[in-house]
Amino acid sequence: MLAGAAFLLPSVFLPKRRLDDLVAMTDRSKAEYLRDFVERGLEDLEDYYLAAEVLERIRLGEESVVSAENF
Repeated sequence: MLAGAAFLLPSVFLPKRRLDDLVAMTDRSKAEYLRDFVERGLEDLEDYYLAAEVLERIRLGEESVVSAENF
């Protein structure tokens, strides 16, 4: 995560009880869990879109595929 980078998020519906239960079981704050949740979600989305771009290049013949047998 970028140090010092912060912004306000719009209101979203959260599974409050599940988050409260998680906080009660650990020494972490809600803010820590929410920050981790957003960061992991962004990483997953970035991975998804990168994979979609590579798949499209493969379909267009712009990128080659190497068989696992060649390793």
